[in-house]
Parts: sequence; C-alpha cells; structure tokens
Amino acid sequence: MARVALVTGGTRGIGAAIAKRLKKDGYAAVVCDVVDEQLAQFKADTGIPAYKIDVSNYESVAEGVKKISEEVGPVDILVNNAGITRDARFVKMTREKNWDPVIAVNLTSAFNTCNVCLPGMTERKWGRIINISSMNGQRGQFGQTNYSATKAGIIGFSRSLAEEAARGGVTVNVICPGFILTEMTAAMPKEILDGEVKKIPMGRIGSPDDIAAGVAFLASEDAAWITGQTISINGGQLMP
Repeated sequence: MARVALVTGGTRGIGAAIAKRLKKDGYAAVVCDVVDEQLAQFKADTGIPAYKIDVSNYESVAEGVKKISEEVGPVDILVNNAGITRDARFVKMTREKNWDPVIAVNLTSAFNTCNVCLPGMTERKWGRIINISSMNGQRGQFGQTNYSATKAGIIGFSRSLAEEAARGGVTVNVICPGFILTEMTAAMPKEILDGEVKKIPMGRIGSPDDIAAGVAFLASEDAAWITGQTISINGGQLMP
C-alpha cells in the first residue's frame, strides 16, 4: 500500500507541484485547502483527492485528517506548505489585519497538523514531516516582519520537533525556497523580475518543481538519516 502524503495549501503554486511530484513518485498524495472552487478544479485536473481543511483551526485539522485516514489511509508524510502574506511596514501593521492571520496560517497551522499526525507516525515507527519555510525567514525582508517571524519560527519549531520525533522513526526537516515563479510572482512587473534574476547566481528564477524535487527527496527512504535540517533551495541567492 502506498504511503499517504498530505500537502497543505496544495491546490496552487508550490503546493500543487509538490503534490503532483509525490503522486508521480508513487505516493498516495492528498491535498487540503480552504477554497471550494480551487479544491474541485485541482481534483478534476489531477485526480488527487482534495479536502477542505482550515489548517489554522485545530478542530478542522483533526476532523480532516480523520476523514483522510478513513478514505485514503493514515498520513505518513506531512508537508506543511500552507501560507499567506499580509505585507506592510511594521508601523502600519495591525494585529487584526496583518499579524494574527499570518501567525495562525503560517505557524500555528504547523502545530495543529503535527500534533494531529505525529502520534500515528510514531505508533507506526515511520514518518516524514517536511515544513516549508522561506529565504525571508532566514534573512528578513522589508515589509514582512510578520511573515518572516513565522518562517523563522518554522525553523526553530522543526529543529525542536526533530529532536523529539527521531526515536519514533519520524524525520522533521525544513525547506527554504528562494524566489519562485508562481502565479503571484509572475504578475510582478518585468523590471522587478529581471532585478531578482540578477541577484541569483544560477541566473534564473526558481520553479515550483525545484521545491517539489527537494520535498520528494526528503520524503524518500534515501533521506532516512536526515532530520532537523534546513535545506535552502534558492539558486545561491542566500547562502546561510
């Protein structure tokens, strides 16, 4: 029976690429998101089961994972990819609009999903948790004190969880994407995109498939002795 891989925020961009790659590699890929139309379209386009789960809400995660376990199988591989931005200069931020939603979706969600999925992985003595952070969680970014705080938090969270999960046969690792060409970034002015390329030693903007390849490796048996690590996939733009 194929191992079940749950990708949060999996209907678009990096999440969609990850889910498709994991399916291609023989896993029983499953995605979750919150927008009905995107869930339905993604399922129709890919054949990958898609569930409506609000990862910022613990009860929604518990109910959704229970449903996935009943309909597909217990979650063996968890990819925490869901994330939002609410950018603003710090002096213009408010808790209600900018801070609380970003903390809830980007950071609290990792607690929710890991807290629900980890006990089963430990019981089965096998699991992979792969948390998607960001280059901006490593270096900071103007207008993103909220977002960068969550992505830096994911790194610390993952290192600590890796210490606890290792004896249960579960690895926990982080991937920090650099500048990736998605629907959102593709809409940026050409001069901004060209400017980003000049900062990248590899000479190109990354693709969602570049991140998906890293996830696929960390999910595999070849990565069985890798845990607590932060892997930067950014074309050399930041070398921490």
